[in-house]
Amino acid sequence: MITFNGQAVTSAEIRRRAAEATGDFTLWQIKDTDVSWGYRAVERMQQVMEATGAAMVYADRYVVKDGRREAAPVIDYQKGSLRDDFDFGAVVMLRTTALQEAANRMTADYRFAGFYDLRLKMSQKYELVHINEYLYTEEERDLRLSGQKQFDYVDPRNRERQIEMERACTEHLKATGAYLPPKFEAIDFDGEAFDCEASVIIPVKNRAKTIVDAIGSVMRQQTDFDFNVIVVDNHSTDGTTELIAQLAKDDSRVIHVVPERTDLGIGGCWNMGIHHPKCGKFAVQLDSDDLYSDEHTLRKIVEAFYQQQCAMVIGAYRMTDFELNTLPPGVIDHREWTPDNGRNNALRINGLGAPRAFYTPVIREIGFPNVSYGEDYAVGLAISRRYQIGRIYEVLYLCRRWSGNSDAALNVTQVNANNTYKDRIRTWEMAARMDNG
Repeated sequence: MITFNGQAVTSAEIRRRAAEATGDFTLWQIKDTDVSWGYRAVERMQQVMEATGAAMVYADRYVVKDGRREAAPVIDYQKGSLRDDFDFGAVVMLRTTALQEAANRMTADYRFAGFYDLRLKMSQKYELVHINEYLYTEEERDLRLSGQKQFDYVDPRNRERQIEMERACTEHLKATGAYLPPKFEAIDFDGEAFDCEASVIIPVKNRAKTIVDAIGSVMRQQTDFDFNVIVVDNHSTDGTTELIAQLAKDDSRVIHVVPERTDLGIGGCWNMGIHHPKCGKFAVQLDSDDLYSDEHTLRKIVEAFYQQQCAMVIGAYRMTDFELNTLPPGVIDHREWTPDNGRNNALRINGLGAPRAFYTPVIREIGFPNVSYGEDYAVGLAISRRYQIGRIYEVLYLCRRWSGNSDAALNVTQVNANNTYKDRIRTWEMAARMDNG
């Protein structure tokens, strides 16, 4: 078995290892950890490889954390599994002929993206098969919670690595026909009349601890245009409803919406907001946990629409605790979103940033999926397929992390469900881009 120190490996090392492989199958350990094999595990990987004709197989496993063994299943690989941090586990088995053929197509010399480039090229011609059997045990050395791990891809310390991953992904999209050049449809901001220029949309359920602060950060905005805040209260039961009702009584700009439906996720609540008759020309996001950074956020977002002629604007935010102290990785500005390649790189990363804002006619046409995870990512990809997305790289938003955050400490089942859904969104989006190409 050949061992790499993680998936971040050079292209030269991949090509050398591939050239040296002599057997029909090659076993690679791609994670720096201790591995204990289960009964006949290697034979089982080879058996599935032979039965399916796959180029790569990988399996569920157990992990040992602080001396406790836990099940750690992985997920199926899809065409849209473009995240460079896709979890294959610690070990993969490769068909040597496919490995060598794919390695021969690796023309770039990456320091970090060698394995990523390899598996993308393998996926262009071959199947990567998940064996949903627990075949080995690995020692887990990264004991951080899910809410701490999820921002690694935008940590400024990883910027050089991320640039390489973007290059490899862009090359893959060109090879598969899913690449889009920087050509965008024009926006007509005068095509429809609105009662006000902007509406801040806040979906909320059971956030009595934070909703007053969130709405207050909107009402303090200083603008030379009319705006309101549409709070879609998804049948709260903890006192949130009463707090919003009082704020709406005190200020007519606070519009309190309690949907008749009881089957709405966050995306469904957003749809209620953007289709409200008092929704403004621009619909601007604010989560019920979070705050705008100062009283100029809304003005800067609206100005960006006109200056950059875009259908969506994404700002930058700072991670904080509930007392607004900065948390790692600090400022998240998504500088990987460039005018030339942002719409392609968006298929690799796992989120588009915040705050997000939309030109209302466009977002009404597309609509949000009625889910509570990935709804913003889905519409962002769909918008970027046709329109330019504008960027503001200064901090406009404070993303507060606290024990009540829904993604602060997810278990492996929830993480896998989230990743499977976002991979599925990418798979659908790639198909749409290939059809439109």
